Amino acid sequence: MITDKLSKPQLFKGIALFTPGGDLIYCIDPNKQGRWHLHLCAALQEILDLPEPPHFLVPCYTATIDHWLDPHTHQVRTFAEAYPAVMRHQAVLNAIFGTGELVWQTAPWQEGLCDRMVLTTYRASFPQLWEDHDLIIDLDCSQPKPKYHPPVIAAQKPQLPAQCYVLRLFVAGHSINTERILQNLHELLERSLGYPYTMKVIDVLTNPEQAEIDQVSATPTLVKVSPQPIRRIVGDIDNVDKLLNMLGATEKV
Repeated sequence: MITDKLSKPQLFKGIALFTPGGDLIYCIDPNKQGRWHLHLCAALQEILDLPEPPHFLVPCYTATIDHWLDPHTHQVRTFAEAYPAVMRHQAVLNAIFGTGELVWQTAPWQEGLCDRMVLTTYRASFPQLWEDHDLIIDLDCSQPKPKYHPPVIAAQKPQLPAQCYVLRLFVAGHSINTERILQNLHELLERSLGYPYTMKVIDVLTNPEQAEIDQVSATPTLVKVSPQPIRRIVGDIDNVDKLLNMLGATEKV
């Protein structure tokens, strides 16, 4: 998970764009000036070396959130919705937008724009979008020309294995406990790691083949893929000492 170390602004708009393979690029805009769909698509084109921006992913694979100030109550309110194709990623969305255990609303599926049969016709021309690159990318909207934090993939920098962490968190279904584990883990990684990291959340109920590849037989399981050696924690993910020992990190105070 590519992430900055800054706390989220109190008021902002956020938008996340997923790929069919599960990669994610998102933007947090404290100025609330736009929806940034075109910038997300353009960044995906550059990152994944696509022939053109994948505008066909919008709106089907998007989620949007708005933290706004109610002028009548002077309270911060939140409106968050995601399309059916990405509702299973609520835990990840809550982690990147800092929204705790928020339950996202389901945006209406638009058959004209979000026809599954039509979308699959793009697969031959955009095969990268159907692959899973373990990417969660933060697009910086504060720049005059939006910039993204470059994705970190272990295979790209074998000469510097200690400079990034590649983690996989295996869970069984979407639940409050899953969101709690992800939020706690995200906070610990923010406090403890001095390097960029990627973390992919994998539901063993919908992706049993990945669980078999990683030899995961129980959930939750956290696997450190990189840097070598591969290590894992099964079940006791709330044990801070075990986590820090696995990561070779120290908690900052």
